[in-house]
Amino acid sequence: MKKVIEIEGMHCSHCAKAVEKELLSVDGVKKARANAERKTAVVSISEKVSDEELFSAVETAGFKPLSVSVKKGLFDF
Repeated sequence: MKKVIEIEGMHCSHCAKAVEKELLSVDGVKKARANAERKTAVVSISEKVSDEELFSAVETAGFKPLSVSVKKGLFDF
């Protein structure tokens, strides 16, 4: 399953890397790709990971998560 997290406060690639690092530390997150320009992060999860866990990881990185949605269909990671 892939989820998209909308994030407030990311301004550069360093911000995106900080978010990716925290998301990857969550058990069950296989991949994480943050994009500061789009203000989003896409995560691929292997097991049931709660939205609260994803929000917490983004907050730990120092940013404000706004929403989480399930990404359906084909798209580049």
